[in-house]
Amino acid sequence: MGKTTLAYHAARHLNQPVYLFQATIDTRPEDLIVTPVISDQGKIKYMASSIVTAMIKGGVAVIDEGNRMSEKSWASLAPLMDNRRYVESIVAGIKIKAHPAFRLCTTMNDDASTFDLPEYIHSRLQPQIFIDFPDREEERLILSANLPFADDQILDYVLNFLQVAHEAQERYTVRDGINIARYALKRLNIAKEGKGKAKERTILALKEAASMILDEG
Repeated sequence: MGKTTLAYHAARHLNQPVYLFQATIDTRPEDLIVTPVISDQGKIKYMASSIVTAMIKGGVAVIDEGNRMSEKSWASLAPLMDNRRYVESIVAGIKIKAHPAFRLCTTMNDDASTFDLPEYIHSRLQPQIFIDFPDREEERLILSANLPFADDQILDYVLNFLQVAHEAQERYTVRDGINIARYALKRLNIAKEGKGKAKERTILALKEAASMILDEG
């Protein structure tokens, strides 16, 4: 189970509506709160973000990959995460208070494309839960569930790659492994030759897949 899926189901367990927001490096403060848009009649309309919708309805807002946002964007949410519990929209000129039941959750990744959160934001995000990589048996179960047509040779290759990567502190995830296997399966035209030839083709396809997928990442 991924971090965002875990956050979603934790919120659902509280019997509260869940609203997702995908953070990116381009996320602006107004994207988090209220954004002006031009209507069909040529008039300006103000659209509340999924976070503000959760605030109003007493739901749970889940910000996916929150540390891809800049400090400037996080700063617009600072008063929401302390006892003030509100946000201000400079664009719309309004202050929006959060429903008492509103909760905010964010998931984060640790890689070169993320920002370090400022301490005043980091301290407001409590509690914090670290989710480590799954162990070997769990990882194989995840791979098997997502790759029902992959044979043991492909699963073992991907599993061994991931385990070595984890030991080397490389940030390759089971999602990368699934993508490698899927790419390899596409490259393999279901070899109908001898076993030795089929095995060789499988290894070559997996190596090509790993190179392609990891270079893209």
